[in-house]
Amino acid sequence: MRRRLVLALAAAGTLTATVGAASAAPSNHGQSVRNSHVCGQPSTGAAACNAIRHDVVDRNGKPVKPPSTPRGYGPADIQAAYGLGGGSAQTVAVVDAYDDPTAEADLATYRSTFNLPACTTANGCFRKVGQNGGSTLPASNGSWAQEISLDLDMVSAACPGCHILLVEANSATFANLAAAVNTAAATAGVVAISNSYGGGDQPELSAYNHPGIAVVASTGDSGYGVQSPASFPHVIAVGGTSLNKSGSSYTESAWSGAGSGCSTQNPKPSWQSAATQCSGKANADVSAVADPNTGVAVYDSTRYQGVGGWLQFGGTSASAPIIASAYALGGNLSGYPASYTWGHSSSLHDVTSGSNGTCSTAVWCHAGSGWDGPTGLGTPNGVAAF
Repeated sequence: MRRRLVLALAAAGTLTATVGAASAAPSNHGQSVRNSHVCGQPSTGAAACNAIRHDVVDRNGKPVKPPSTPRGYGPADIQAAYGLGGGSAQTVAVVDAYDDPTAEADLATYRSTFNLPACTTANGCFRKVGQNGGSTLPASNGSWAQEISLDLDMVSAACPGCHILLVEANSATFANLAAAVNTAAATAGVVAISNSYGGGDQPELSAYNHPGIAVVASTGDSGYGVQSPASFPHVIAVGGTSLNKSGSSYTESAWSGAGSGCSTQNPKPSWQSAATQCSGKANADVSAVADPNTGVAVYDSTRYQGVGGWLQFGGTSASAPIIASAYALGGNLSGYPASYTWGHSSSLHDVTSGSNGTCSTAVWCHAGSGWDGPTGLGTPNGVAAF
């Protein structure tokens, strides 16, 4: 089934005078909204998180105190828009850098607010480990803590019955993140691993090649351009859309900030078709909501940059854990799960409008019928493609 689509909203990182359908409009004179990349540019050999916070700011550009209630799309919206929800103890692993000391408490606030079942260490649903699987955790970091809250909340929204394993790498270097991915893959019960971060296009690291597990990664938040690990041949690259709601209906277009393109460092997987017009790995494979202007509700109490509580987020950091959850729910994990999705693309919502920049091969940056770079094959329409 295809949905009627709408034009994309403002690009991430720009200051706008109005807000999207999921936003709470500024109420006082002189207020506006700003989309802020939570993590800075990655250094050589490292990755940056792909979370974008949607702030209401005063006339001096200072974020105002967030509301005491959620703003942005909640679990009911994610489940209705994509036909997701449910789950029965499948484990989705979330890999991030550094420690979020309030991860479990913040997750409890999110889930209780939206009437989701409790997911705690005590009841066996939630577990947090260091990059080697033990109880020794890395140093805390405010920007990555907000990324972690976003990831945990989106798994909860899409698959409230899933168990969650949070693996915290010692730092944002690819060496440490890769070690954390291997730890996640070696943990019994893990069926999907969400990686909401990226750096420059590079040859595949073996830690991201795990047959029988859906290893997903964000394509990035800076528009047309390729990042890793999404560009690795055995990773499911997750792009982004703008998601708008009218009544009980949802429409989507390509988000202008979603990364996409043709890798020059990695070969084309056997399951990607000629539609990509790329001799290497093409980003994306699939997608979900990522536009911060039509973003999702997240609870985080770390007060990074002085902002904490109920926040609105976007970025392909939001779409990656949603897609990881879809694979956990679908359960078609034999071999490389991306192959199953490419073979069942008719079961996805095809996103056919919007663009994320200028490119030499139009399909790499302009949405259209079938596969395109910013949104891949489309967005979930239930779990038949997963």
